[in-house]
Amino acid sequence: MKLYQLLAASVLVLMLMAGCTTTGIGHGEITAFDKPAEPVLFSWTSMDGGISGTMMAKLPDAVYEGKFFQITHQTESVTLAPMWSGWIEGWGDWPYRRHPYPYPYPYPYTATQFITYYSGKVIANLATKDGRHMRCRVDLFKPASGMTGGGQGDCQFSGGRSIIVTF
Repeated sequence: MKLYQLLAASVLVLMLMAGCTTTGIGHGEITAFDKPAEPVLFSWTSMDGGISGTMMAKLPDAVYEGKFFQITHQTESVTLAPMWSGWIEGWGDWPYRRHPYPYPYPYPYTATQFITYYSGKVIANLATKDGRHMRCRVDLFKPASGMTGGGQGDCQFSGGRSIIVTF
């Protein structure tokens, strides 16, 4: 093989590697006053280094799947539309404990407020095949790295139970 062919093949391999799928895992526990803690295993897959992709949560009795993405100041309100499926638009019924809540509870955030409060964080909307929902928000350890840098957050089921999750 000639040098230029070897160089071309190397560049092709590097380009393919740059487009590779990135994956990660996370864990949490469902706790209830009258029941023992139940483990929840999370996994995610991304084609853009952990900025957006799909997420799965495996519980003892169900599997939740859906999309995740990182909110930035450049996020457009139309991008948020899938996150409202099964929930109040703006998630105003789920106060963000790490941010001072400026309005009487509950209050639907406008898209601009939501983007401001959640910028630099990952959000997800997951569902089972029978239509049960779970929403997640993750404070990233290294926002510039997306999910690949890890993070910690919480997820809430449509029934109100929640999970603290670590990636």
